[in-house]
Amino acid sequence: MKRRLAAILVADVVGYSRLMQRDEEATLVVLRKRRKQILDPIVRSHKGRIVKVMGDGVLIEFASAVHAVQAALALQDGFGQANDGVPQDRQIVLRIGINLGDVIGEGQDIYGDSVNIAARMEALAEPGGICISAKVHAEVARKIDCAFEDIGLQSVKNISPDIHAFRVHPSGQDRKTQTPKVPLNPPLPNRPSIAVLPFQNMSADAEQEYFADGMVEDIITELSRSKGLFVIARNSSFVYKGRAVDIKEVGRELGVRYVLEGSVRRAGDRLRITGQLIDAANGAHIWADKFDGDMTDVFDLQDRITSSVVGTIAPKLEQAEIARNHEKPTEIMDAYDHYLRGMAAFNTFTREGNALALEHFGQALAFDPAYAAACGMMARCYGQRVGFGWLLDPDAERAEALALARRAAKLGPDDAVALSTAGFALMCFHQIDEGDALIDRAVDLNPNLAWPLIVGGMCKALGGDGATAVSRAELAVRLSPQDPQLFGIHIAAAIGHWVLGDYVAAMKSTRITLQHQPNFKFGLAVQAASAALSDQPKLASAAIERLRRIDPDLRVRRLNQWLVFARPELMKLWCQALEKAGLPH
Repeated sequence: MKRRLAAILVADVVGYSRLMQRDEEATLVVLRKRRKQILDPIVRSHKGRIVKVMGDGVLIEFASAVHAVQAALALQDGFGQANDGVPQDRQIVLRIGINLGDVIGEGQDIYGDSVNIAARMEALAEPGGICISAKVHAEVARKIDCAFEDIGLQSVKNISPDIHAFRVHPSGQDRKTQTPKVPLNPPLPNRPSIAVLPFQNMSADAEQEYFADGMVEDIITELSRSKGLFVIARNSSFVYKGRAVDIKEVGRELGVRYVLEGSVRRAGDRLRITGQLIDAANGAHIWADKFDGDMTDVFDLQDRITSSVVGTIAPKLEQAEIARNHEKPTEIMDAYDHYLRGMAAFNTFTREGNALALEHFGQALAFDPAYAAACGMMARCYGQRVGFGWLLDPDAERAEALALARRAAKLGPDDAVALSTAGFALMCFHQIDEGDALIDRAVDLNPNLAWPLIVGGMCKALGGDGATAVSRAELAVRLSPQDPQLFGIHIAAAIGHWVLGDYVAAMKSTRITLQHQPNFKFGLAVQAASAALSDQPKLASAAIERLRRIDPDLRVRRLNQWLVFARPELMKLWCQALEKAGLPH
């Protein structure tokens, strides 16, 4: 056995089991043809070596990280061209992961953690996409003409600590075009519509990025209070963060007429915010202004920007709509600063980020015990731990989450963020009716916020109202068409369809969910239960097999500690469907 440094590329075929089930012989013929005509020549030309082929997967070794990424880009381009004219359900689509590190060579094979990490990167890649580790990114970032999307620290199976990962996109290509089923160029709504892009941090301290992001999130929340406006959700507008954008293209992709962009400069206690409103149809600048103040005036500055924007694009709207139910989240700037830091950590969606967010929200609440949104976000952190399986002390954390959720609802009876986060935590810990009531209030207060619609759809589905779940999911997609959490929207729709007995539609939604998050347990479980009840045993069995690979100890009773239907007959049917699909009780 000999050790050496290598760039390791792992690729596999998306939906291989489905393709084989449909037509084994034809699938194998096409795969052999693709390998001979595309894979082998590209690997040779980039000085790589095919270590082994494993059914639908391939392990390739390169001496250079640059050659590995160039080969991956060429492979995706070659397979994409070969798929032209082929029906979507017959296309051969790859996921590719790349890592750089020490490997152990034994004969023709290679082993080691570096190979395992490459496989985990492949699992994180989108269909038709490429995902690389931070080690690879450090080597190739300035040497290859392509775009890199930082997706942060990722918790992956059997690897510790978490891995920092990046997605790779060909130069000039939108980073979302690789993700199937994302709505493109939605029509303009029948009311004034706006997207607020991330503001540029002009402060000398790069760490102030969280403050600029938090400022924009607050402006979006305030704009969305107006029922006369259609406001794109934060998650969709933030996919453009750090990118040079064409405002016309942003308008087409998000389906809005107006785009607000700007900058934040913070120097000590002094603050300057600039903003400009652009007509996305023709690129014309409609309004621009700057707002100066100090940190004690931060909320007044936000109000001035919001009022200026609304007054410009919808002059007939009553300004009272913006002021209605408007209460400052806190007047204590230390509390607000910790809240913004907590949001930045929470949005990494990692175990470490969750712990850090909980700490910052707790600090915010310590500075201001009446800070409803911070209290709600603490409860939401515990709810996130349920979904990702991060609970350390389930009984204690459940009690803490429920207490925080109820406290947030009491502190912020007119705060949509506090109410929806509280409702989400209550739902996660099986208080479905109580959580549903809070989320309904949040939706009524702030109909433009996508987050209450997403969790509200899930809550309605678990409560047995499938129709409302599906309609809320559809509206959430329209409000946030580029949302990195589209998998959450579609799982809410999938459970809604399942409750309605439309198992074919449920499977369609779970397929979209799994395209975004291939190892999402709830998505696989709903797919298995839907397939079992629609007499598709092979598909049900494949979903269960994949679930058991992710979590070998999974049982129906353990899965149901997290996902619980309020109606006994639905719960009974759910358990029967999972057992029929092959999941042990």
